[in-house]
Amino acid sequence: MTNELLDKEAGVFVAGHRGMVGSAIVRALARAGFVNIITRTSEQLDLRNQAAVDAFFASEAPEYVFLAAARVGGILANDSYPADFIYDNLAIETNVIHAAHVHGVKKLLFLGSTCIYPKLASQPMREDALLTGPLEPTNEWYAIAKIAGIKLCQAFRKQHGCDFISAMPTNLYGPGDNYDLEASHVIPAMLRKMHEAKVGGERQVVLWGTGKPRREFLHVDDLADALLFLIQGYSAPLHVNIGVGSDLTIFELAGLIKDVTGFQGELVFDSSRPDGTPRKLVDTSLINDLGWQPKIALRDGLERTYEHFVRNYDDAKGVAFKARAVSVQSSSVESTDSML
Repeated sequence: MTNELLDKEAGVFVAGHRGMVGSAIVRALARAGFVNIITRTSEQLDLRNQAAVDAFFASEAPEYVFLAAARVGGILANDSYPADFIYDNLAIETNVIHAAHVHGVKKLLFLGSTCIYPKLASQPMREDALLTGPLEPTNEWYAIAKIAGIKLCQAFRKQHGCDFISAMPTNLYGPGDNYDLEASHVIPAMLRKMHEAKVGGERQVVLWGTGKPRREFLHVDDLADALLFLIQGYSAPLHVNIGVGSDLTIFELAGLIKDVTGFQGELVFDSSRPDGTPRKLVDTSLINDLGWQPKIALRDGLERTYEHFVRNYDDAKGVAFKARAVSVQSSSVESTDSML
């Protein structure tokens, strides 16, 4: 632990601030008293454009960077647009990390995903499981790009002494998630399908897969808290897992969401659809030993998330939940599981 106390007036660039993770980081920074939070929409700054990124860093001179921008999506999106997923993510992280070095950023935190680990990695997955086996085929394009981002941070640290670190969050959920059924992940997809089925008086909801895979879920506000903790107290080449240390089956998750939403009908699992990785539970020993623990229990987090969804769905008639996968400035979240 370095216990570096960031200057609350220092420029902090949050790349991907409109996505779920990025917006949570902005909220956490504001709560902590930071007054110079720098953001740009993808329309204002295309992070795939190296010249534009370099000009931005030269002009704004941020001292700290949270790299939460990425192209993200579920199984269907990854399978349909593999070139977009690998190219856009490689371009974003390459441009931002290189510019951070060139323009003297004090510290950069790169956000990845636990999909970097082998499909059949030993559970719970330790940080040293990276590159020890084949990836899950349904999202290898995204995973390879994220692995490259970790290695970029390590390379700049090794060659240039840059204080660049990486964090790998487990499956995330919470305010600002993507509820488009062609691009969303498991929790928002289930919440939306069951809510609309309840409202529409439908008797059945069909979900992808067998329901047998096990998954771990972390509320995005807990993640943002962990990221502020790491950027102020961690400095080492090894990436850091962020999770809750426990998991449940997709079948169990569906039952919990059914209860939270109040849907009274039947849940049907379509086993002809892919399950993805059988189990993904991260070993959180490293960050726990550093002194961080999550605070939001899954049931409580799902209730908060559903309340937020209903409020915004009613206000915007669902417009706010159209696909964000087309944006290259969405926040980086887990991109393997979509239960449509």
